[in-house]
Amino acid sequence: MIMRRALLLLLPLTALSAAMPAFAQPPGMWGRGYGDPFGDRWREPRIQTRSDSREGKVDAESFVAENGKSQLGHGVVLVNSAPGGTASASDEAAYEAAIVDQLVKAGYDTTKPDPMGGQVVELKILRDTVVPEEQKRKPVSGETSVTVSNRGTAVGMALNLDFTPPKKALIATRLDAQIKDRTSGTVLWEGHATITTREGDSHWTEQSIATRLAAALFDRFPNASTAVLAAR
Repeated sequence: MIMRRALLLLLPLTALSAAMPAFAQPPGMWGRGYGDPFGDRWREPRIQTRSDSREGKVDAESFVAENGKSQLGHGVVLVNSAPGGTASASDEAAYEAAIVDQLVKAGYDTTKPDPMGGQVVELKILRDTVVPEEQKRKPVSGETSVTVSNRGTAVGMALNLDFTPPKKALIATRLDAQIKDRTSGTVLWEGHATITTREGDSHWTEQSIATRLAAALFDRFPNASTAVLAAR
């Protein structure tokens, strides 16, 4: 009689525990295979990082006229900005100064140019937007999912965190240069160099961009980096 009463008391407790498996299961057990569709991703939000491999990269080419190499790298020279560029007058001054430094290293005299002879360097600065400025975005994004199984109800969440400010436009700056005989107007040498930088980046001031492009342009001067151009 006593054993029958004990058995009757155990039956409701067993039924109650069988009806609440999801609530009795500790939170640490919710994971892959227990109704969580995202596995462990809800524990470690994904933090996005963004970069562009084009930033700071310089491409340069130069050409020398046939029989023009012997005339380069000596004598007097004058530096001018050619029409058609997109830079301001103050920016053009920075590029002229950077080119003068390279010409002096090459052996030219830039202190007393001959208005009636010698050589002249004509510069042109062009800019183009490679990637426009980013739009404002949500710093937190993600997705959630709810699943129901014989073990109970589970909620899963995956988050993407991106707290970096929108990036400024990516700008390509191109420096074109021609060295001409001042008397005949014949092109003796020409080249161009391009760099891609982030607009507003304090690392890339106009002076630093001009210095980098001028150095790349005159890296092998007076030798050509690619081919010989026809005198014109």
